[in-house]
Amino acid sequence: MKKIYLILLIFSLFILNVNAKEDYAPTAKSAILVDNATGKVLFEKNADERLAPASMTKLGSMLLIMEAIDSGKISLDDEVTISEEAASMGGSQVFLEAGEVYKVHDLLKGVAIASGNDAVVALAEKIAGSQSEFVDAMNKRFKEIGATNTNFVNAHGLDTENHYSTARDMSIIARELLKHERILEYTSIYEEYLEKNDGTKTWLVNTNKLVRFYNGVDGLKTGFTENAGYCLTATAKKDNFRLISVVMGEDSTENRSSDTVKMLNYGFNTFKVNIIKTNDEILGKVRVEGGKENYADIVLLNDATELLKNTDDISKYEFILKVDTIKAPVKKGAIVGSAEIIDNEGNIVDEVDVTVNKDILKANLFDYILRNFKMFARGKDIIKQK
Repeated sequence: MKKIYLILLIFSLFILNVNAKEDYAPTAKSAILVDNATGKVLFEKNADERLAPASMTKLGSMLLIMEAIDSGKISLDDEVTISEEAASMGGSQVFLEAGEVYKVHDLLKGVAIASGNDAVVALAEKIAGSQSEFVDAMNKRFKEIGATNTNFVNAHGLDTENHYSTARDMSIIARELLKHERILEYTSIYEEYLEKNDGTKTWLVNTNKLVRFYNGVDGLKTGFTENAGYCLTATAKKDNFRLISVVMGEDSTENRSSDTVKMLNYGFNTFKVNIIKTNDEILGKVRVEGGKENYADIVLLNDATELLKNTDDISKYEFILKVDTIKAPVKKGAIVGSAEIIDNEGNIVDEVDVTVNKDILKANLFDYILRNFKMFARGKDIIKQK
């Protein structure tokens, strides 16, 4: 009887494990689940299969838009005149008319909330002069960030020959986009109104329904065409743990949402993120050559984190700086070296970028005179003490 009971117990556990896997494994053609902090893949299915991304293309467009905004190339208050090409876009749109003028801020809402093809083309033209130049810049940028299995032919995602991406690349692009946290102020809006030039208003409703119905989801982008099927790149955050999920080639909006929920639930229920050290904690000082200050405080470029199973214990780590003398000027955020993360057993578990905790300006002639005067005065004090 004991043997029979043991066999039944093992069989029941096996069934539970199978069901648990089936509970989060999507029916999509391709899918991936990624930890945003570390980039580690928690689940994947045909993640490198080239498929039509539909309007998830706009993730790449929004990446270049946010980079242009954060670099100062354009501002949210800049005005954009709608061209004939932008106004003529089919598919999902916010019904812009040629000759109308909108601020970048309003057009970005049209892209992030309502997936407006007309709005994204208008912004592409504002940034690069033409949609084709914008697309060339996108493809170049993808190669730089490691999304090497993607090629876009337009900025909006309508089906076109040789326009493709993969679930893995979509997660890479989304992760890069999330470095510009302001985008979440737009992608998390469920409904909004776009005020038209004639005084009327267009109701914008987020195509990503999980923004409203799943706690923690605040982006990112849906997609649908006959060729692509139903797609969704989503992101959700609970406490300090942010996940990115991608499903491609779903056969319905319901499956698109339910499969995303299954993967997100699996990720949050199975894993946790431990912040080893935040990027405002000083790791040490490094000498500055030619700067207004002789030494700079060194901090992490980003928080140092580790991905753990929920059942794992949290370890202690130390950091070893690998930074040579810094030459001024240098801005906060510029990579000046790295730091090795060492575990309790002396193993290097990661190597992360470091920066200075504030801008270091280049010394001028007055700074050198003042510095030499202080050294001279200090020398005289030492002589007196002797």
